[in-house]
Amino acid sequence: MKHLLTTQGMSKDDAILLLDTSAQMAATQSRENKKLPTLRGRTVVNLFYEDSTRTRISFETAAKRLSADVINFSAKGSSVSKGESLKDTALTLHAMGADAVVVRHSASGAAHQLAHAGWLDAGVLNAGDGMHQHPTQALLDAFTIRRHLVGNVGEDGRGTDTSVGADLAGLRIAIVGDVLHSRVARSNVYLLHTLGAEVTLVAPPTLVPVGVETWPCRVSYHLDETLEQWQPDAVMMLRVQRERMSGGSGSFFPSPMEYSRKFGFDARRLAVLPDHSIVMHPGPMNRGLEISAAAADHPRSVIVEQVANGVAVRMAALYLLLAGTDESGTDERNTL
Repeated sequence: MKHLLTTQGMSKDDAILLLDTSAQMAATQSRENKKLPTLRGRTVVNLFYEDSTRTRISFETAAKRLSADVINFSAKGSSVSKGESLKDTALTLHAMGADAVVVRHSASGAAHQLAHAGWLDAGVLNAGDGMHQHPTQALLDAFTIRRHLVGNVGEDGRGTDTSVGADLAGLRIAIVGDVLHSRVARSNVYLLHTLGAEVTLVAPPTLVPVGVETWPCRVSYHLDETLEQWQPDAVMMLRVQRERMSGGSGSFFPSPMEYSRKFGFDARRLAVLPDHSIVMHPGPMNRGLEISAAAADHPRSVIVEQVANGVAVRMAALYLLLAGTDESGTDERNTL
């Protein structure tokens, strides 16, 4: 593939290829020597215009595990803070010979512009653009769901992955919380639908975006009713993104206490779910607001495993971005 920008429009075959490649990468990470020589001599630039410690570290770890050279570029303290445009930064990266650029930007569509404006000849991987897309987060979520609910990887999550080649047909996934500001929700809805899962968004009306009726999912405004009647296989809690809420957190709901009472996930709500159900969160968590400590630390929570799976998924994305050729040497890379 040439770029990884969005899950919307991604084919089922491409999605499964990414998940299967992630499974292969995950298998290498249980070895004593976790590094692979696959991308030796390639340069990956992490271009982050937004603060995001865990996502940047995950991409950096993935690139280094593949033996790529990594350059971390932060907007703070750089020429960007002095007024340099995205175009000028891209031209600089092109001159430096970057092979892949992992970009995170506050503007929706920034990754697409970087990939298609002709400013650089490098693969672009979207690490989150505004409130639009975050494809690798959706892929690691789907990978985690598939390993636990389709395959058999053992209680510690490190056994043989028997889910390789499978989709998520028939599974029910509830995504709960701040959908309005969430690129994670948007990416997950489209990817999970492509893989055959049924998705229900659960949020207060003020945190549901206009036009959501065109998304391939259901919408509910009642968490308890959804858990009890729909019995989801996985519940994905979304962070309440206070930094994106003008006027403070109270501008979209009466109070944090009220939000937690109606839409927070706790041990009581966990007990309503089927025994096989898993609890997810993209992180970082607001403990006590959208999820309680008891639910976050429960044995059925896979939140920590999501972080580990993120490295494998990003290794797979970088590998397919920079080394995706067929046996004849023809470049098979496509824009996703």
